[in-house]
Amino acid sequence: MSSSATRAAGNDAGNDQGQGPVPETETLAGSPARRWAGRLARPACAVLSGVLLYLSFPPRTLWWLAPLALALLGWCLYGRRARAGFGLGVLHGLGFLLPLLVWTGEGVGPVPWLALVTLESLLIGLTALGIALVSRLPGWPLWGAAVWIAGEALRARAPFGGFPWGKLAFGQPDGVFLPLAALGGTPLLSFAVALCGFGLYEVLRVGADTRRATAALLAATAVAAPLAGALAARPLVSDAAEDGTVTAAVIQGNVPRAGFDFNAQRRQVLDNHANRTIQLAEDIKLGKVAKPDFVVWPENSSDIDPYAEPDAYAVIDNAVKTIGVPVAIGSVLAPETGPLRNTMILWDPVKGPVDTYDKRKIQPFGERIPMRSFVRLFSSDVDRVRRDFGPGKEPGVFDMAGSGVGMVTCYEAAFDDAVRSTVQAGAQVIAVPSNNATFGRTEMTYQQLAMDRVRAVEHSRTVLVPVTSGVSAVIRPDGEIVQQTKMFTADALVAEIPLRSTQTPATRFGPLAEYLLLAVAAAGLGWSFARRMRRAS
Repeated sequence: MSSSATRAAGNDAGNDQGQGPVPETETLAGSPARRWAGRLARPACAVLSGVLLYLSFPPRTLWWLAPLALALLGWCLYGRRARAGFGLGVLHGLGFLLPLLVWTGEGVGPVPWLALVTLESLLIGLTALGIALVSRLPGWPLWGAAVWIAGEALRARAPFGGFPWGKLAFGQPDGVFLPLAALGGTPLLSFAVALCGFGLYEVLRVGADTRRATAALLAATAVAAPLAGALAARPLVSDAAEDGTVTAAVIQGNVPRAGFDFNAQRRQVLDNHANRTIQLAEDIKLGKVAKPDFVVWPENSSDIDPYAEPDAYAVIDNAVKTIGVPVAIGSVLAPETGPLRNTMILWDPVKGPVDTYDKRKIQPFGERIPMRSFVRLFSSDVDRVRRDFGPGKEPGVFDMAGSGVGMVTCYEAAFDDAVRSTVQAGAQVIAVPSNNATFGRTEMTYQQLAMDRVRAVEHSRTVLVPVTSGVSAVIRPDGEIVQQTKMFTADALVAEIPLRSTQTPATRFGPLAEYLLLAVAAAGLGWSFARRMRRAS
């Protein structure tokens, strides 16, 4: 039978049943174009939700886009099968991480960037699969938000030690949910954003249907609870000087050039930081600025090992003696055997180097190359890292003029346990010496600065951020940036800062909030599987 005859037969059958001819609008609705549009709607919105989430992150202050992005993702995932949820999650991850992490390809091409984004997007796909599974449960925004935290916990730990970049919490330094960081750390802050976002979608889904009053109440609670919790946690945020104040200085010496070759002129980088410190000493003599109690240089401010190179030792020692106060120096130490060490050195103006801290979280494919021979097949840039760095073992808290200054070197600021253990070891101030020159003028430095602001509130500590090329900053315990530099400009920041010793609930209880949320996620997934098994039987 021809297709026209088939259509005619269909219309005749409709007439026999008293339905009349198939309406023209129905015919159009079933057209291939409409069907394809319907099939592509969710994938397109999954990508869009990722892009919206990216736009919520600094340097933009559009934090409120994050709940909207999660609401849109909730629409994409609600009621989907596990396989569809995984695919939609991968698309969301690509829309989010491709622009967020583009800086990882700076100077080395797109291969590392695309590889990292693909891997992280697959992990987000697994997270979305779990959210799709729990989306049919009563009160699903709670279960879905907990599964999201399970996904963030996985990405923060695996593979290769994890990569926490892109946590929802790190996009919220200007958001209303920020006080929750002091209560339950970044997991609780991320959970609040996810719960509010999924709750927003659920409110729209159930609408004003009076037959679904319970569902509507649960949806409204999912939106209101994070806001109420943030308001209740507001008293935990304080910048009061519990142990008095000190004057701290942050040095940004700048680098000869950006990119991976910035340290080809290692002596120039060292001289830049020494000279800017000497200039600060001259400004103090002229009464332009107050004399600091201590000074912090950035990570890699001396890539020349001062223990092995007398010339570098002399340059540093002269600068420290000129300023006349303790200085924390970022250096690379090269022992005769074993891995390199990314080390902060406490340099006393009288005694010289008196203490060290070795960076504990070593960046994979940046400071160490896992599976070097395999990775070389895709990019010869792995050989830029000729000798791997090794991790330190203990937190580093320097006694600087009687103040406990905790060292959290660059990449470590992304890891909850690295920052918390430093505060628990006695840090009254957190210093995050960093080197972002490798990544040029990308958004990377602003994303890291946002992390530092969240950490300030999470642990109620001033955070000092000295960066070789910027942006360096002084952040108060309430997350406010009170001073910051421009990028690729030699500068010095001098500020009076409060010393604090009180531990927030996030500091005292550490991963407890995360563990509780993981238990909620497991309960939701278990309930979902149990329902499926009952239906199958």
